[in-house]
Amino acid sequence: MSTDDEPVKTICPYCGVGCGIKVREGDEPGDVQFMPWADAPVNEGSICIKGGAATEVVNHEDRLTDPLIKEDGEFREATWEEAYSYVVDELERVRDEYSPDAMGFFGSSKTMNEENYLIQKLARRYGTNNVDNCTRMCHASTVWALRTSLGAGAMTNSMADLEEAADVFWIQGANPGEQHPIANSQYFRQAVLEGATVIQVDPHANKTTRSFQIDETDRHMHLQPKPGTDIPLLNVVIKTVLEKHEANPEAGWIDEAFIDERTEGFEHLRETLEGFDKEAAAEECGVPLEDIELAAEKYAMANNAAIFTGMGMSQHTCGVDNVQNEINLGLMTGNVGRPGTGVNPLRGQNNVQGASDVGTMPNVLPGYQLVDDDEARESVEEVWGFDVPPEPGLTNVEISNSIGDTVHGLYIMGENPVMSEPDANEVEERIEDELGFLCVQDIFMTETAELADVVLPATTWAERGGTVTNTDRRVQRMRPAHKVHENTKHDLDILCEVGTRLFGEGANGGDPDGFDFDDPEEVFEELRQVCPIYHGMTYDLLGEEGVHWPCYEPGDEGDPFLYEDSFDTENGLGKIEGVRHQPPKEVPDEEYPLVLTTGRLEEHYNTGTMSRRSPTLSRQHPENFVDVHPNDAERYGIEDGDYVTLKSRRGEIRVRADVTDEIKEGVVWTTPHFAAASANVLTNNVLDERAKIPEYKAAAAEIEVSVEPSDAAPADD
Repeated sequence: MSTDDEPVKTICPYCGVGCGIKVREGDEPGDVQFMPWADAPVNEGSICIKGGAATEVVNHEDRLTDPLIKEDGEFREATWEEAYSYVVDELERVRDEYSPDAMGFFGSSKTMNEENYLIQKLARRYGTNNVDNCTRMCHASTVWALRTSLGAGAMTNSMADLEEAADVFWIQGANPGEQHPIANSQYFRQAVLEGATVIQVDPHANKTTRSFQIDETDRHMHLQPKPGTDIPLLNVVIKTVLEKHEANPEAGWIDEAFIDERTEGFEHLRETLEGFDKEAAAEECGVPLEDIELAAEKYAMANNAAIFTGMGMSQHTCGVDNVQNEINLGLMTGNVGRPGTGVNPLRGQNNVQGASDVGTMPNVLPGYQLVDDDEARESVEEVWGFDVPPEPGLTNVEISNSIGDTVHGLYIMGENPVMSEPDANEVEERIEDELGFLCVQDIFMTETAELADVVLPATTWAERGGTVTNTDRRVQRMRPAHKVHENTKHDLDILCEVGTRLFGEGANGGDPDGFDFDDPEEVFEELRQVCPIYHGMTYDLLGEEGVHWPCYEPGDEGDPFLYEDSFDTENGLGKIEGVRHQPPKEVPDEEYPLVLTTGRLEEHYNTGTMSRRSPTLSRQHPENFVDVHPNDAERYGIEDGDYVTLKSRRGEIRVRADVTDEIKEGVVWTTPHFAAASANVLTNNVLDERAKIPEYKAAAAEIEVSVEPSDAAPADD
C-alpha cells in the first residue's frame, strides 16, 4: 500500500515488455498520476505513449463501481451478498443440471499470476479443464511448437542478451516498433546502432520498417510476402542454406556438430524439401527469389542470429507449422542455446506469458505440466487436495463454439470475447440467445459484460498487487495504490470468496482452506509448490528486479537464456521437422477478391476496453481504418480518407480508407481495437488443429464504395 508521499513502483499494464512505472496518488480520491521509474530493470525510465497514459483509465467515469444483476433484460445494482449468492447458485445449477464440463472459465492476460492461478484452480475444483486465456488468440501455436520441439513455450533468450550478442535479427510476423516500442528502441535499435542487421518479414511495411530505416539501406532487408505464405518463404530460406552447404561444406552454412549432437529429425527436413521448387515458391510468396536467398545468407552466416516471431506467424491454421519452420532454421544453423540467438515470441499483453505459465489453459497445469500426465497431475493433486480431471478441456474458442450444445455457463474474468474472438457477430448471438448463465468480472462494461446475467466490479491494475511475467520470462511484482471505488473488489478476493462459498466447509465436502488466502503472496506461495519453473521464487527474491524463469530452487537467479546444454524434451534433443505449405482456409475468389489481414496499433490495445477510454490514446487514433494499396484504390475508385464498407462472408464494417503503398496490392489491413468497426466481425472462425488458434491473419474480403464524401464519418456507437 502506498503512502501519501511515496510513489508506488509497479509494472505497465499494457504490452508484454514489462516496463516499470511509478504511480503517484494526489490529494483527491482516485487522483492517480504516472511517473517515470528511472532505474526500472527493463526500461530504465523510458516509456511509450500507452505506458505514459496508463493511469488515465484508473478513475474513468465508466468504471464499474457496484455489482449488477440483470432482471427483465435490465441491470440493477445489487449487494455483494446478492451477487455472490447468484453466482454460486448458478454454478451449482449448471453442474447439477448438466455436468462440470457444461461450464467454461476464462482467465485474463490483463490480470496477475495469482488471480489466473486461482481461476484455473477454481475450474478444476469445479470438475472441468474448460479454462483458457487469450494466449489462445495470440501465441497458442507458438507455445505448442516451442514446448514440443524445444521444451518451453516462451522466449529462448532475454532482451538483454539479444541486444548484447545478436548480429542478425530475423523479425517475422512481428512489429516491435508498434507493439513493443520500448523493447524495440531500448534493445533492438541499440543493437542495430552497434552493427546488427535486421531482416523483417511482414506483408505490411510499418513502424518497425521505419524505425530501422530498412528501406534506406542495403544492410537491412524487408521481405514482403503475401499473407499466409510464411512456410514457402522459410522453405526457400532453408533449401538455400542446404544447397549452399552441399556446395561448400566448410563454409559454415549449417552447424553439423550441433545437428548431430543436439537435434533429431534433420533427415526428415531434407526429405521434405527434396524436389522443392524455390522459384515457384518465391513467386507464390510474391517476393523475388534473389532477395530471399540473400536474406538466407545474412542469417546463416551470422555469428549469432536471433529469430523474433509474432502473431503474423501464429494466427494461422498452420500456425504450429509456421513456428516449427522457424525452429528448424534456428536448430540447423546452431542458433539456439547461446546469447544472441534462439526463437523468441514477442508477447502482446503484460501477463499473457504468466497466465499460461500458471496453468490457465485446458491442457496444462501450472508450469506447463500436461493434465493427462498422471505423475504430474498427481503431484498437483497432492497439494490441492482434490482430483483433477485427466482429460484436456476445451479452449476458449471451442467453448464459445459449444454454447447451447454442451456449454451452458461461462465465468469470464477480464476478457471480452465478443470483441476478441473471430466471427464476432456469431459469438455475440450465441451468448445472447443460447447461454444459460454468464458472469463477467471486469473494470468496465465491456461488450461482453453487456450480455451478462451478473457483473462483478473489479479493481484496476493500479489498485492491487501481485506478479506478472513479461515476454522474456521475467517475473515481476506489481504493487498497489489505494482503491479508487470503495465497493469494487480485487479479482483475487472475488475468486477466493466464490471458491470458498462453492467448495467451503459443508459445500460438497470441500476443504474450506482451498480458497482461503489473505493476500497475493499467500497465493504465490502455493503456486510455487505446484509450478516447478517458479518454485525457487519468493516475493522477497523478486524484489524490484524480478527473476527470469526457470527458477527451480531457492537461491537460483533464473536463466536469461535457455538450452545451453540440452533441451527440455523427453530425450534432451531439439526437434526438427519438415513442414509443407498449407494455404489459408479461405482464399480470394470472384465474390471476395481481396486478402484481409489484421494487426495492432501502438496507441491501442487489444479490444480497446482500456485504450479507447484514454483521451491521450484516442486522440491519436479515434476510429478504425483500412489500409488499401494505391492500385486497388484506383480500381475501386477510392480516394484517401473516403469511408468504405469492408466486407467478408461473416459481416461488414464501415471504416476510413487510408491509401498507402505500405500494404501489398490485393491485400487490405485493419485492426481489432474499435467496437464500432472491429476487424473480428470479419475474421474467419477456423482453427489450427493442434493449438486451436483462430486464423486472424488471412480471410477473403471485398470493399464496397458509396458516394459519401470523405468528411462523412460514421457514427461511433
